[in-house]
Amino acid sequence: MTTSRAPARRDPREAPVPYDHYEHLLLERHGHVTVMTLNRPEKLNALNQRLREEIVQCFGELEADDSVRAVVVTGAGRGFCAGADLTAGERRPSEGAPDTEPQLRRLDEYEWIGHRALATYRMTKPMIAAVNGVAVGGGMSLALACDLRVGCENTRLKTGFLERSLSPDSGMSYLLPHLIGYGRAMDLILTNRDLRGEECVRMGILDRYTDADHLLEEAIALAAQIAALPPMAVRSAKRVIQRNLHLEFEPALREELRAIAYARRAPNDVKESAASFLERRAANFTGT
Repeated sequence: MTTSRAPARRDPREAPVPYDHYEHLLLERHGHVTVMTLNRPEKLNALNQRLREEIVQCFGELEADDSVRAVVVTGAGRGFCAGADLTAGERRPSEGAPDTEPQLRRLDEYEWIGHRALATYRMTKPMIAAVNGVAVGGGMSLALACDLRVGCENTRLKTGFLERSLSPDSGMSYLLPHLIGYGRAMDLILTNRDLRGEECVRMGILDRYTDADHLLEEAIALAAQIAALPPMAVRSAKRVIQRNLHLEFEPALREELRAIAYARRAPNDVKESAASFLERRAANFTGT
């Protein structure tokens, strides 16, 4: 696949840009749902520098594109994402930046691992991981950073860090305990054991489970169900829930009131929600 220069930053009210400038990502539109496929199947979609940069760029573009209301992330071939590409010979953040790099890069607290994790977690649009196969290390973290996860009998999760003389990164130390609790998270991290298929559901990591042949279809249907709701309300709901994870009850109540005000900054959808209810018909929300 040929590559081209990334498009200039645009007003999100304009028509969406064509997402045809990626080397290792495939993007497909299904109504208001975009499917983003990591496309290095020969490497189980392991993250080399190019793919990492494309993920960050793509999430930024999808976040700004008002015609996209939900995103499904999956992998090409038999893997979801095998984590960092260990064959690429790239420097890890723990090794420190050489003094030949610009000072701002040497002062960067997040480095590439953190910036990719932030790009996923900061998306205000619902993110659904269709975990079609192996998800190890940073690949598992990518799935955890999504809001919902759909899996199948081929799903295989593994923390993977300790066997590489690493501690968890890409947000796993935060995301996994929040999702399944401290004890279960420590079990998976310290034993480095595989988690396969239905056990991922029992552990609370997968939210939906289906057969492999219907995995992507199930994930797209779930995303479409969400995308049919008022987009400003959906994005505001996601943001307030993430913020309130860190707050006590009373500040959380105040955040809820602020979130309601943001959710209703789409007057046409506010009117449509009332009209469709009174007229007993399906609503058609526009995000305006």
